[in-house]
Amino acid sequence: MKTYKVAVVGGGPGGYVAAIRAAKEGQTVALIEADELGGTCLNRGCIPSKTLLRHAEVIEDIQAAKSWGIETGEMQLSLEKMMARKDEVIKRLRTGVASLLKAGKVDVYKGKGTVRPDKTIAIDGASPQTIQAEQVILATGSVPFVPPITGMDQVAVHTSDTIFGLREIPESIAIIGGGVIGVEFACIFASLGTRVTVVEMAERLVPNEDPDASRALQKALQKKRVTILTGARVESLAQTDSGKQVRIVDASGKSQELACQEVLVAVGRRPNLSGIESLGLAMNGPFVAVDKHLETSIKGIYAVGDLIGGWQLAHVASAEGTVAARNAAGERVTVDYKVVPRCVYTLPEIASVGLTEEEAQGQGYRVKVETYPFSGNGKALAMDQREGFVKLIAEEKYGEILGVVLFGAHVTEMIAAPSAFIHLEGTVEELAGMIFAHP
Repeated sequence: MKTYKVAVVGGGPGGYVAAIRAAKEGQTVALIEADELGGTCLNRGCIPSKTLLRHAEVIEDIQAAKSWGIETGEMQLSLEKMMARKDEVIKRLRTGVASLLKAGKVDVYKGKGTVRPDKTIAIDGASPQTIQAEQVILATGSVPFVPPITGMDQVAVHTSDTIFGLREIPESIAIIGGGVIGVEFACIFASLGTRVTVVEMAERLVPNEDPDASRALQKALQKKRVTILTGARVESLAQTDSGKQVRIVDASGKSQELACQEVLVAVGRRPNLSGIESLGLAMNGPFVAVDKHLETSIKGIYAVGDLIGGWQLAHVASAEGTVAARNAAGERVTVDYKVVPRCVYTLPEIASVGLTEEEAQGQGYRVKVETYPFSGNGKALAMDQREGFVKLIAEEKYGEILGVVLFGAHVTEMIAAPSAFIHLEGTVEELAGMIFAHP
């Protein structure tokens, strides 16, 4: 039986980053992955969706260009070619991850790993084997949550894991869930000419985001002719000769029937506990419980990413993977969740960092909030992207920046600057004293 200092179970953005960091710490490292390197993020999540959103952005630019004096003739769309480009992007990035692991001398095992309390890991696959580790990092990620809706088992529906397998542009689609995943796909399909309906149980879209950004996004989606039903739930699904029938009930109990060609279930994700059930770990609701050093209830076993809940974001999983690897090597470090940037890659985008206005007030801060519209910004006007704003939340007495919300084009790239200011406990005066590039 081969023995390692550290074994990482799961090759997503939490797992492969943890493996590479553990190797840099001088550990012998094994990485076990049941599917493809890169996990959900690279293969069925962030990367394919961002690739298709880039296509959507170009489609919208072509449509807008007519008013700019640029005529290109009739636009032709090929979903087959779009999906082929998406697959090529995934392939190149997957190859890059494999190269990084190889360069770090990480042994990669292909197969499902079953972890035992004694830190032995049984790996199935073409050549079943068992390895031993001194420390284990669990990074098994999450899987789509499919709610128990009547008729769900009788209707072919899509999740974020399967929607990228479409080979034809649907005439219509119902998206169950108006969170981050749902609204991103709403943008993609709306740009392709699909008739899109989003059903969200909360009173607004992306309910975990800033209310002003949520309202602005809803207006932007409605301009794209997306139908949005908030405060509503899907009661049942049924298959018909022409497609699918979705029964929707609003808060008052009033119902309506929606006919559509496809249904996408995007109501969230649940932790993937497959392969770690026998450990008997302490749980935090449906998630694996960890301490501030990301160690589970079993000494020497750490857990990161979607498995432990919190911010279910790839960059958070990577940060946690780095911290877990350092702690497995003997350090005692923690993740600073205060500076996690939160991005929604819609068109326009939402990006935020730090505390919301409500959170700051709830923590006892006296806050001052300033909002500046993009409509007065020269670059935004030149780009014909005047929808948007910057919202700054600061502590009133000393001017410390507590939170920032951005809505508009490319704000998911811009959020790095306010993230740095909050990380350094910067003030509004220091921010104002900087020289920013015009315009």
